[in-house]
Amino acid sequence: MSLSEELRAELAAVEPTRDCDRLAELSGLFHTAGSEHLLGRGAVSLHLDLPTAAVARRGFSLLSHFGIVSEIRSYRRPAFQQETRYQLHVAGAARALQVLHEAGVLSATLAPLERPPKRVVGRSCCRSAYLRGALLGGGSLSGPRAPHLEIRSASREGAEFAAEVAAAAGVHLRVLDRARHTIAYAKGAEAIADVVAAAGAADAVLVLEERAVMGATRARANRLANADHANLVRTSRAAHVQLQAAKKLDLKRLPRRVQEAAELRLENPTASLRELAGQADPPTTKAAMHRRLKKLVELAEA
Repeated sequence: MSLSEELRAELAAVEPTRDCDRLAELSGLFHTAGSEHLLGRGAVSLHLDLPTAAVARRGFSLLSHFGIVSEIRSYRRPAFQQETRYQLHVAGAARALQVLHEAGVLSATLAPLERPPKRVVGRSCCRSAYLRGALLGGGSLSGPRAPHLEIRSASREGAEFAAEVAAAAGVHLRVLDRARHTIAYAKGAEAIADVVAAAGAADAVLVLEERAVMGATRARANRLANADHANLVRTSRAAHVQLQAAKKLDLKRLPRRVQEAAELRLENPTASLRELAGQADPPTTKAAMHRRLKKLVELAEA
């Protein structure tokens, strides 16, 4: 399960206790995943395009609480590995239009609002609920390397409103225009943790941190393994050069310490410098053995 799916699953399990929170969450859902359709003669219908079954059930539950009838449909996207998405279709009945007007989704003339009135997010609990709805409808989370959280909106005004709501909750989101939509986003584990915690997803913070630790541990293990491999390659090449030098020279004409080092290398072709140093008579240091073998190679190349 991806980080986005885990985040949505946790947020969808947070049950609001007040109607003001339900309205704010419904507002966040519709402002990030909703659209309005004109049917003619003043009639309208609305639908939510949602990423997972859990989010669709949450939207259905919120609408049902306010007595709004909706229908869940599913479809497969032609791109992105043909993933399944879900739609909640809401007919433009009087009750539905009234509730969506109260949630700041529709104006009094049934026109879609780019952002809800401030009354919808007047309380701290409502701001948290709006962020939760926005993340459920248009949020995505990636990581653990270069963690990135974003909330998509069809308009810049909508993304700026999400950033304002987050700022009122003490959380900073940046706004960025893209080709077909605008996002409010946060980068870095600490900033993302603040956002998802404000929306009520404490476990997602732990999952992100756990994956970050595992990723860092795995990366460190790979670096160490690569370093060990590189050291083995360098050691093997150096030993080969030393062997060729020892075979080329008349060892009896070499200084005693260099002669001893050459004989040890011939007897132990794959031994490390430390091992050769321990076999010297008397035993010497790794650095001293390195100097003697280096002298051996220089004499052979002279």
